[in-house]
Parts: sequence; structure tokens; C-alpha cells
Amino acid sequence: MRKIIHLDADCFFAAIEMRDDPSLLNRPIAVGGRSESRGVISTCNYEARKFGVRSAMPSSHAKRLCPDLILLPHRMDAYREASLQMRSIFYEYTEYVEPLSLDEAFLDVSDSEFHHGSATLIAQEIRARIHKEIGITVSAGIAPNKFLAKIASDWNKPNGQFVITPAKVPDFVAQLPVNKIYGVGKAMASKLAELAIFTCSDLHKFSVFELTQRFGQMGARLYHLSRGIDERPVNVDRRRKSLSVENTFAQDLPGITQCLNEIPSLSQQLAIRLRRVDDDYKVVKLFVKIKFSDFSITTIERSASAVSLAELQSLCTEAYERKGMPVRLLGVGVRFIDLRENNHFFQLELFNTELHAYHKQHTIPVSVTETPLSLPTQ
Repeated sequence: MRKIIHLDADCFFAAIEMRDDPSLLNRPIAVGGRSESRGVISTCNYEARKFGVRSAMPSSHAKRLCPDLILLPHRMDAYREASLQMRSIFYEYTEYVEPLSLDEAFLDVSDSEFHHGSATLIAQEIRARIHKEIGITVSAGIAPNKFLAKIASDWNKPNGQFVITPAKVPDFVAQLPVNKIYGVGKAMASKLAELAIFTCSDLHKFSVFELTQRFGQMGARLYHLSRGIDERPVNVDRRRKSLSVENTFAQDLPGITQCLNEIPSLSQQLAIRLRRVDDDYKVVKLFVKIKFSDFSITTIERSASAVSLAELQSLCTEAYERKGMPVRLLGVGVRFIDLRENNHFFQLELFNTELHAYHKQHTIPVSVTETPLSLPTQ
């Protein structure tokens, strides 16, 4: 059974603006393009939402709904920096991180040893650290799969979390409106309504064969998700996640002194290899790996932004003390965050909002393929 956390920053761009300028607190603000130049809203805070202001809305319409709206330009560097800080915290709890945008991500903590494997406590700690270290709030959903986790993170927004345990899945899913299933837009909802299907429990009256016959591949998705079944794994970045160098010795190193003597050479080799890595990677952790004479392996890591000989030697000592046996293999390495991901998400988000605004203002039919969004899990 997987334990999935979906983390979603609350009104991310606006939250960064309020953090950096406290005079904006409790006032309706939005981040986006100028109203006089066909700009669109990227994000707004909850004070603005009370007036009906929403993301992807033309800025001119937002100003009509809320004349006192404070419209701020994008500060990409500030948002990217906060996103990287959040990502760095995520990787301290699991390597299985799937970013969806600058401000949200899935984490698979099924095998995490933190808090004795409690996904609920891990999510609470991550949220508390983001609030303390970055100065913004994040909501979380915890569930057995991505579909449910995404839904759950919306349940207690802002600055809350919601848990869907495996035992609660059937009852929770049954009462969900069908439009909570990703891919069910207004057109699909209308088709389902013609069949008296309004909730996920209504879909249970139909077999997978019947739904597939009517709706093709979407029918199979409706069948499975309406029952809370989602087997999609958390997809980690296919690009490099780490870089390491290691050495297997012809004769086992007898003790910690000999191990520490090997660290400078390994550290130098790692630094040389890092010079060949492009600037799209940011170091977030150092680690040391030891294989003992009985072939057991231990790895220990620590947050860091650069290779440090002193840190590697400290990690080596800590790792060695776990068994205190002769060492067959010794390795050192770094873990990365991929900066290219952040640029991609930022540009994609702006592109989508601009396309939406153009479509609304010019009333030209535009065909856009929806990408599956996962919902909160446990």
C-alpha cells in the first residue's frame, strides 16, 4: 500500500508577495499582467477571491470585480527561489518527488523511516518547516494514491491537511461529484448527467465494459477512479538525481582512520566530475556510502549546497559507527535539484494563462488537450 502526499502552496505567487511586503497583508492582491494590455491573473490571495477574482481571469475583468485590487507584476526569481527551497525540503524526506509546477508536488513516502513511516506526521513536519523557513503556508493531502491525495490537499485549504486512510476510501470516493475526476469537464459532465450520473457512486452501476463502450479510454478511467483505484507511480525526474564516486578496495579498510584517509581523494574526484555537470543542477545534499566486509551497505546524507571535505568526513564517521566493521567499499556523492524543471513549469504556467485569456477575449474555439492531474492520496 503506497503512502502518497500531495503538497500545494496556498496562493503561491501572492503569498510570496505578502511575505516580502507585509503591508499587503489582508488586502486584495493578485499577480499577473496589466489590465490595460490584455494581461491575465496568475494567482490571487483569498481576500481577492471573496470578490470573485480567480486565476486565468483577464486582469481587466478582475479590476471590475474588485476595484481596490492591487495588481502586481511577476517576480520569477523570487518564486523560483522559494520553489527550490520547498523542493530541497521535500528531498530530505524522500527521493520520490514528482513536481507538478513551481508550487506543488507529489511525494511517495511509502518507505520513509521518518516518524516511523507516518505519512501524516511527515506532511505536518514538512508544512511546519516550509512555514518557518520560507514564510508561506502549504496544504497537504495524504492518501494511498495520487488521485486521492490531490483531492485531499484541497479539502482543508488554506494551511491545512486531510488524510484519506485505505479503510475510508470506498465511502469517501462514493460521495465525490464526478467532476472531481480529472478529465471530466463541462462537456463530459453533461454527457454523464444524461445517464443520471452525478457522483462516483452513480458510476458504480455501470461495468467497465459499458463505460468503455460509451466513452472509450475515458470510460476505463471513470470506472477505476470512481472506485478510488489509481496505480500510477510517483514519477521522479528522468534526468540526473545524483552524482557519486566510489572505490572498492583490494583489501578491506580495517578502521575509521583508514576510511577518513580515503575521503580527500574521493572528494577531489567528485569535485572534478561536478565541474562537468551543467548549471541546470543545484546541489542540495552530500552523502557517504559504505559497504562493510559482510557486504551490508549503509548510506548517510545531509543537506548541503557544495562539496565539503569536513562534512564528508563527518558523514563517514557517522556511517562507520553504524557497524564498526572493516570496509570493502567507500563512496561519496551529491544529490541534485534540476533547475530546468522550474523554468519549464514557470513558462508553462504563464503560457497556459495567456492562452486562456486570449481564448476568452476573442471567443475563438481552441482545442486544448487536458493533461491528467492527480488527486490527493494517503
